[in-house]
Amino acid sequence: MRYYIIAGEASGDLHASNLMRALRGEDAGAEFRCWGGDLMQAAGGVIVKHYRDLAFMGFLEVALNLRTILRNFRLCERDILEWKPDVVILVDYPGFNLRMARFSATRGFRVFYYISPQLWAWRSSRVGTIKKYVERMFVILPFEQEFYRKYGYSVDFTGHPLPDAIAAGAAASSPEEFRSRNGLAEKPVIALLPGSRKQEIAVMLKIMLDVVPDFPEHQFVIAAAPSIPPAFYESFTRGRDVRIVTGQMHDLLRNASAALVTSGTATLETALFGVPEVVCYKGSALSFWIARRVVHVKFISLVNLIMDRETVKELIQHELTPERLSAELAAILDPDRGAAIRRDYKLLAEKLGGPGASGKTAKLMVQYLQGKSVILNEK
Repeated sequence: MRYYIIAGEASGDLHASNLMRALRGEDAGAEFRCWGGDLMQAAGGVIVKHYRDLAFMGFLEVALNLRTILRNFRLCERDILEWKPDVVILVDYPGFNLRMARFSATRGFRVFYYISPQLWAWRSSRVGTIKKYVERMFVILPFEQEFYRKYGYSVDFTGHPLPDAIAAGAAASSPEEFRSRNGLAEKPVIALLPGSRKQEIAVMLKIMLDVVPDFPEHQFVIAAAPSIPPAFYESFTRGRDVRIVTGQMHDLLRNASAALVTSGTATLETALFGVPEVVCYKGSALSFWIARRVVHVKFISLVNLIMDRETVKELIQHELTPERLSAELAAILDPDRGAAIRRDYKLLAEKLGGPGASGKTAKLMVQYLQGKSVILNEK
């Protein structure tokens, strides 16, 4: 069968690539045409547009790039019509994908959605769009099944794919190999995960780097996004004793004593590696002003949302200052506090649904495409 898959950011590229491998295990003749990244290409997808050309963060940034976004819509619509897939699989990225859901469904294409938009946080009115245009929704957070049930829409919870993605990643280097390869000293490592988009990196990294002088007994290492040129990071690190590693985030987390993490999927990855973290977020003043009025959740990090309580500290907007960040980093470096956080991380892992999420999702998708009526984990 022909699968047209649309992912618009790094995390979507990761999870879509693992889904593609699992789909090929269920459907040996699978063909993939994609909007995504290097990982989806490596999994056998023909990439129409790379996600690095799609990622605009915040209300203001979207408005400033509206012309480019509209051109991308038209390109995607034409490409779907010309390729004629058996199914369009949308991966998160709601601003783009909900429009493509409507377009695809009204042209007679089957539409599956993998990794739900965070409608439980804001824009719950969009549930009506999903009910109308999305044939099957596959959710990865344990509370999302109940959220959709309240709106009379049946979805499949197949577990979170991140544990499998971690397990399927490159073999872990020894601490000695990791330090030698990257020219690191013997001092404990603090990981800096400033995000995957230039816009957010430019804001977050400046603040993160301001705490470096407060921790002379530690070494700070930046996890660089593979899609961002090293020179971009170096423009912020000149004159600072900070290392940059690219494509080694998991090895970095395996060797880190603590981490400063921009809000997003990386907060969950950091938790699954058992690393105490401080979650950071700061957007443009206009974007934050709008978000405060439309977002209705108690937390911004996936860790705290899934646990439904503050497990890791979140510093948001005006709270994200070098002084506050330094104080919170010092707090999680305390052995007792670190041990408490790691105990909570074990409970978090249990809530994520166990191993095999990508395989479960692929199996269900193929069964639905073959006309078999199967519902997983409905209660």
